[in-house]
Amino acid sequence: MDRMNDTLIDVPRGLTNVVAAHTALGDVRGQEGFYHYRQYSAIDLARERTFEDAWYLLLFGDLPTAEELGAFRERIAAARRIPGPVAELLPAIARLTAGGDVLAGLRMALAAVAAHDGMRPVYDQAPEARTGDAIRVAAVTPVLLAALHAHATGRVPAEPRDDLGQVADYLRLVTGRVPDAAHEHALSAYLTAAIDHGFNASTFTARVIASTGADVAAAVDGALGALSGPLHGGAPSRALDTLDAIGTPDRIDDWITATVRGGGRVMGFGHAVYRTEDPRSRLLREVAQGFGGDRVAFAVQVENRVQHLLTELKPGRELHTNVEFYAGVVMELCGIPRSLFTPTFAVARVVGWTAHILEQAADGKILRPSSRYDGPRAPEPLPARTIAA
Repeated sequence: MDRMNDTLIDVPRGLTNVVAAHTALGDVRGQEGFYHYRQYSAIDLARERTFEDAWYLLLFGDLPTAEELGAFRERIAAARRIPGPVAELLPAIARLTAGGDVLAGLRMALAAVAAHDGMRPVYDQAPEARTGDAIRVAAVTPVLLAALHAHATGRVPAEPRDDLGQVADYLRLVTGRVPDAAHEHALSAYLTAAIDHGFNASTFTARVIASTGADVAAAVDGALGALSGPLHGGAPSRALDTLDAIGTPDRIDDWITATVRGGGRVMGFGHAVYRTEDPRSRLLREVAQGFGGDRVAFAVQVENRVQHLLTELKPGRELHTNVEFYAGVVMELCGIPRSLFTPTFAVARVVGWTAHILEQAADGKILRPSSRYDGPRAPEPLPARTIAA
């Protein structure tokens, strides 16, 4: 609901199809199966350009020249370093999140980085300073995640390398080896495709917090909290769990039929916006098939059978694979453990979040919707107070 001229206007639950703000960063056209970052197809960017190219585009409005890209990569590399006092905190943070909740650890670590750096509210900053904080938060995020994962698995975190790009260095920090070109491109394609995707829950959360004038890290921490919810960011590992549960091709039909008839959900299928094939799924299927192997062939077989069976079991509903189905396959091929699937998604999405934070900060208007009260009638007289003898 919104309030206009003191009149409350009812809107759909979940704010579905409600325009809450204007953006020049991108759009999702669900009926067409298409989305873009500024003036370029997001899928074309993922296929043909680097992660840093797309990052620069969202921050500055156009793709960089070779000289601009080189300078931007140097700026990112300088922003990756974890401050010494924060590095000293990471083992304790890893112990606190020993159950494997790396995103919870990242929220604490980012807050510590912001405190160490003296990150100021965006309300008090000039645009150049806000952009610097946005780059700092997005650049240090994968390094913090890799360090927390290292502590959780009994290893000593490696230091970031300035000669590697954001994607290659993240893979090296997680796996312990510099990736070859094929694996770097595969993860880069996924991360670039995942940078931004409309006003989803985490992006909208980041914009609401930014609208209050809070600092960049605070807005990103709020977005990470939204991302931690299973309905938003938790499906890549669950899609792989589905492949494991099915196990072999001869079990596909029985497993899917039993799951659907039992009221369960087949993870990795269906999307709130797309009414056709998710373009990110198509991209990542191509990336996975470029590697080949039994795992990829089985995933494709499961996809084909699930779509056929869902047509029979849920007539009238067209369900396709979404980004999570093949994202898990691609990340597994790149050597990323399942506990880092959703955090790796955050490595991409933090670039989109910070771009939205900058755009919202430039708007300067606090997001403050209304609500319609439907509780007991008010005002009621207060009951007389009973005083014990």
